[in-house]
Amino acid sequence: MVETTVTVKPDWLRVKAPQWERVGNVKEILRDLALNTVCEEASCPNIGECFNAGTATFLIMGPACTRACPYCDIDFEKKPKPLDPTESARLAEAVRRMKLNHVVITSVNRDDLPDGGASQFVRCIEAIRTVSPHTTIEVLIPDLCGHWEALELILQAQPEVLNHNTETVPRLYRRVRPQGNYERTVELLQRSRTYAPWVYTKSGIMVGLGETDEEIRQVMQDLRAVDCDILTIGQYLQPSQKHLQVSQFITPEQFDSWKTFGEELGFLQVVSSPLTRSSYHAEQVRELMAQYPRERK
Repeated sequence: MVETTVTVKPDWLRVKAPQWERVGNVKEILRDLALNTVCEEASCPNIGECFNAGTATFLIMGPACTRACPYCDIDFEKKPKPLDPTESARLAEAVRRMKLNHVVITSVNRDDLPDGGASQFVRCIEAIRTVSPHTTIEVLIPDLCGHWEALELILQAQPEVLNHNTETVPRLYRRVRPQGNYERTVELLQRSRTYAPWVYTKSGIMVGLGETDEEIRQVMQDLRAVDCDILTIGQYLQPSQKHLQVSQFITPEQFDSWKTFGEELGFLQVVSSPLTRSSYHAEQVRELMAQYPRERK
């Protein structure tokens, strides 16, 4: 993959126009309960499809982030606010109103907090369990600055899925994820399986930033080495001119080859396509859980 700058999106990155009646209903619930979604804050290309389906990835403790990753459209210029003690109840009410079978909870990075926001994740999990006990819960968490006690705290609340994105290959971390650490990311996933072996672990990679096929395959091998269950791979899209530029638009055939390779490595599920995002069709994990059940302690 040659590192060049490209600007014209190929046909395979076109998305269908959303049905705004359904989108409006979801937005009305979110506005009424004063909730943020990563779908909106990070300018996800699948927002129409997901909102039409009545799903959303909730963004807690935001929308301001304490990190300034040059690929991400979430605001880092605003000062983070104190945690809102009512957020968990409002989130649980949204899950109830939307009748969600599966919910994804993610957050901005909150490096200003001693536990990185782990306690707020726990409060949200507990609130959802109270009002919608049959809803499966996926948490997409930051690296918590390597505070492993905070990770244990989240896992003790027993979400069904623990997701932490790898984002890119080690060579590009300094440019793409300057406040992150590749080894710490892999260790977080490894510790998650050790602390709570019944939890399904998940990670995601974005491509098109100058990585090579060999580097992507090595990351996939590293993730399987720590028994990561689920992998998502999607095309990076530049949110604005101030963000990192796209080096290459990866073909659907290449995404298919990574899916095949991942399945051969032993991932339980590989979702790999140009428009894939870490929470795209996340509800499919319920089928995976039925096929590969795990007993909780």
